[in-house]
Amino acid sequence: MKWSETGLKTLREVPADTALPSHALLTRGGFIKKLTAGIFTYGPFMVRAIHKFENIVREELNKKNCVEILMPMVQPTELWIQSGRLNIYGELLQKMKNRTGQEFCLGPTHEEVISNYVKNNINSYRDLPFCLYQIQNKFRDEIRPRFGLMRAREFLMKDAYSFDLNEEQAKESYKKMESVYQAIFSRLNIPFRTVKADSGEIGGDLSEEFHILAEHGEDELLFTDSFAANREVCPVYFSQEPTSAFPPHKEKKPEEFSTSGIKTIEQLSRFLSISTDQLVKIIFLSCRIDSDSTQNIAFLLRGSDELNLYKVKKHLKLKEAPLFLTAQEVKKLSGVDPGSCGPIGLSIPIYMDQELKTLSYFVTGANKDHYHIKNVVPERDFKVSGIGDFRYAKPGDKGPDNQVLRSCRGIEVGHIFYLGDKYSKKMNIYYLDQKGNKQPVKMGCYGIGITRTIQAVVEHSHDKNGIIWPKSIAPFLVHICLLNPQDQKTREVANQLYQSLWKKGIDTFLDDRDEKPGVKFKDADLLGFPLRINIGARDRIKGLVELIIRPTGKREKVPTSSTLEKVLSCV
Repeated sequence: MKWSETGLKTLREVPADTALPSHALLTRGGFIKKLTAGIFTYGPFMVRAIHKFENIVREELNKKNCVEILMPMVQPTELWIQSGRLNIYGELLQKMKNRTGQEFCLGPTHEEVISNYVKNNINSYRDLPFCLYQIQNKFRDEIRPRFGLMRAREFLMKDAYSFDLNEEQAKESYKKMESVYQAIFSRLNIPFRTVKADSGEIGGDLSEEFHILAEHGEDELLFTDSFAANREVCPVYFSQEPTSAFPPHKEKKPEEFSTSGIKTIEQLSRFLSISTDQLVKIIFLSCRIDSDSTQNIAFLLRGSDELNLYKVKKHLKLKEAPLFLTAQEVKKLSGVDPGSCGPIGLSIPIYMDQELKTLSYFVTGANKDHYHIKNVVPERDFKVSGIGDFRYAKPGDKGPDNQVLRSCRGIEVGHIFYLGDKYSKKMNIYYLDQKGNKQPVKMGCYGIGITRTIQAVVEHSHDKNGIIWPKSIAPFLVHICLLNPQDQKTREVANQLYQSLWKKGIDTFLDDRDEKPGVKFKDADLLGFPLRINIGARDRIKGLVELIIRPTGKREKVPTSSTLEKVLSCV
């Protein structure tokens, strides 16, 4: 490809609506152009990077006998009603009606459609197992699309679905796909981690995420040498077994004390000259028990900790995440301002984080404005409905291998789920086993954000001058800068090398614009292809060209006669 044939223009200034370096660089380099919020046109460089990554994905999936199909992006909403997810996805589903009034949506994912596709093809146990995948556009009507392709409304995704006889076979398929993902992301030559994760709205009870590491990653990952999890789901490994049997503490009775003017845990900590982890705070939630009713529930945890709603949802087996009560709702419930609330006298269920077991006595709010109370003992002074792991893990906690958890940032680019029979029962996907009994098919679901991965690679791999593409998905491996396009002999050298490299199968880009060398150098750094060759009249007269390795900045003068061999050895 020659620049003169692309119609591309690069930008010198950082666009005002770009918050991440990767978003800015992809926009400035002409890789993407915003059409409207969350929707982008992909330029020729981006398309080449997409195709290269798609090829990696296909190669690794095909090695494991996965079969490619292509499903429609437009889906009838009646399938979503059947699966029970129409209201769960809510406004993320972009709905529309055709001329006869039938309602459709743009597919944000394809569990319903794949279920409809396979259900009439599966009759007997002899029809299983198999795995199907597609690479296709998705659409989710994000309320606040941001960060370019990281949270776009329209995006390109690979989604795969496995179908198995039983749980054991399905989990083997899950492990197989996990190894496929390891192979796919290893080929990018970019650091990544596999972490335990939440299944979210997809469902299922086994889930891993794949994250490319990046300073500005959306997610915090906690890890040791042998363990990693998304902070959202990372368990706290507590040395004492939680139990509801508390030892009696009769020697000290609850004692109120004035805390007028104290409104935060930190202020109370300074007032009492004790650390925040020795104080107990109370948090009120509204939990939907069923479709018709909600219940207010209180949670106690250390003053230094943060309540994890995912863990609350899982512990209480709720269908949706609970909501924090507002200050007004808390006051209506307890009769006092939130800063003075405590567990004594409450008539709602009270749950307690497991680590409060280490405290002999609690200091909490007294349920009396401007007062707190000390020497509070669970079960003696208030009833405990349950104990569990309810807080966010944090760096410094112990992992399951007894090593200290460390922290890094990551960008989620892949997610795998074991679904079990969550969809097969609802979508009527059954088979007859060897005894003639009807059994639900066991399913797995596996996604990779194609366009998201490409931006994540850029977010990890760039410098102040521009992108630094890994060879695996670089739009071009070689970038030739023709510095004197008006000089016929120099142009001939550049074109000859350009053609020779393409004949050798080396993806090569030729900047043949009539621009100053400085402009071309800046654009070459911005675009970030792995190897640059400067061809100018001055060096050409000496029989030389200049090679620059983009990741290292290393420069070398090479004889024109041996340039081809040198390039082949570098790429």
